[in-house]
Amino acid sequence: MASKKQGEVQLQTVINSQSLWEEMLQNKGLTVIDVYQAWCGPCKAMQPLFRKLKTEINEDEILHFVVAEADNIVSLQSYRDKCEPLFLFSVNGKVIAKIQGANAPLVNKKVIALINEEKKIAAGEMVRPQYPDILLIDSVDHVYSEIVFSLGEMYSIAVIKPDAVLKAKAQEIKEKIITAGFVIEAEERAILTEEQVRDFYSQTADQPDFEEFLSFMITGLSYVLLIVQGKGQSPKEESEIKAKESPELSTEYNAKKWNSLQECLEQQHLSQFCDVEDNEVNVTRLTDVFFPEFKINKGKKLQRTMALLRPDLLEKQDDIFHIIKDEGFKILMERQIVLSEEEAKMLCEEFENKSYFEKLIENMTRQPSLALVLLRENCVQYWKELLGPRTTEEISDCHTDSLCAQFAVGSLPINQLYGSDSAAVAERDIQCFFPLENTFALIKPHVTREQRGEILKLIKDEGFELVQMKDLLLTPEQVGKIYFQITTKDFYNDVLEVLSEGPSLIMVLSKWNAITDWRRLMGPVDPEEAKLLSPQSIRAQFGTSILKNAVHGSTNHYSVTENINTIFGDDMGEQ
Repeated sequence: MASKKQGEVQLQTVINSQSLWEEMLQNKGLTVIDVYQAWCGPCKAMQPLFRKLKTEINEDEILHFVVAEADNIVSLQSYRDKCEPLFLFSVNGKVIAKIQGANAPLVNKKVIALINEEKKIAAGEMVRPQYPDILLIDSVDHVYSEIVFSLGEMYSIAVIKPDAVLKAKAQEIKEKIITAGFVIEAEERAILTEEQVRDFYSQTADQPDFEEFLSFMITGLSYVLLIVQGKGQSPKEESEIKAKESPELSTEYNAKKWNSLQECLEQQHLSQFCDVEDNEVNVTRLTDVFFPEFKINKGKKLQRTMALLRPDLLEKQDDIFHIIKDEGFKILMERQIVLSEEEAKMLCEEFENKSYFEKLIENMTRQPSLALVLLRENCVQYWKELLGPRTTEEISDCHTDSLCAQFAVGSLPINQLYGSDSAAVAERDIQCFFPLENTFALIKPHVTREQRGEILKLIKDEGFELVQMKDLLLTPEQVGKIYFQITTKDFYNDVLEVLSEGPSLIMVLSKWNAITDWRRLMGPVDPEEAKLLSPQSIRAQFGTSILKNAVHGSTNHYSVTENINTIFGDDMGEQ
């Protein structure tokens, strides 16, 4: 299809025009593309690896090697004048991955993995994965200008390592970062993949103990944080404001502006638990890896607030739900609750000096109210504006469309809906009425890596927070403690056999009502029954039999505690 370089006929095809590039995209299988500049030529250091792969794999129909001259190919124009080697991986004409730098072990692993996938697909053993699109644009010119220049902010990415998470140091580290004047813009909790670890730690990949470090990093939960240094007030002003808002967080660190996040962590003796990347180019590239939606959502000020429908309004909740939806709110959580006297007084403290205060407290402690957690841009203020005045006595011509006016009742002259006064009060209210609860969850060995990813997305979409996670081949003793309720059953040995087939992904999940919500998300034990009764459940989608039904979860608070202690021990502490 294209001309060959003298002496490389059997190895790499030369692509030096847009037409040859488009012709190359017709290749079936995997094509490894060495993108080079005319002034420096292809990466010769990688050619021995390519020859070795070509000889060992010996699949000319599905494995191709090419060199592509960026200077003469329109599709590669953003890579012109770059001296760092770049390797693209095209599968059936779609570029699905890229590796920067002459990283032979990583390129070797990627080629072998993709070829094995192609063989399985050809044999009908797996369905072709839905690869993410790899845009052939320059991450520095495009992304960096978007994320940094337009925002005027300098970012860092920090990784809190698995040993720190296991020892319950993650929250302490985050609090000290915030107290030191930094802002955590985004957070992701996950077991890092081998590729992500190699990407983040590329500068130390040649160290003799790197492979051992890699194994450590991919077996436990890490926190990945996108961080920017706070701005606005002076250090003194920031310290005074924080002291008023939260005296317990007012420390010596508030009085200093750090030169970098790394310096801050080192001075606070936290650097051994948390690694930082602050190189501008690397940060912008890694932002797309760990936080692909960050740039889209950056301009949005998403907030939570708590709303409450007082008892006299419950019969009209459908009308209010329609308004909430039409105004762009998302309901994250809801619960019907008869308030205690203490809870009622906390939510009605603004009416404490009114003559009807005792009657109001009696009303709210005798009948159920409906508590909601709402999410929206500028949520706290927007909900307060919708509510209108605190009492019906304050309604004027400018408040006729307010919820206070629309849903006024004669028994009490107050707004029949409640909203938190500030973001801080909202978090107080949410923690009070929707207290977090942990549950124990397990993804079984038969679930594939791709399916694991889909299940983890379902978990995240349902509002669960990953507190702990570990990839672990369970011992019979551990299985016995996790499944202690069925160890005397006839089928217990079958359970042991299924869980011995490979590592299980074991998690501690947190949210309000976590135990019940996780069991609902799992679905019925029998996947066939789940498909009928709960087709969107995990077992309906990923279970293949009662034994291989994809997931397991604790049934009550006692089993949650026992299961968590069995796997994570006492080190987990308070997360």
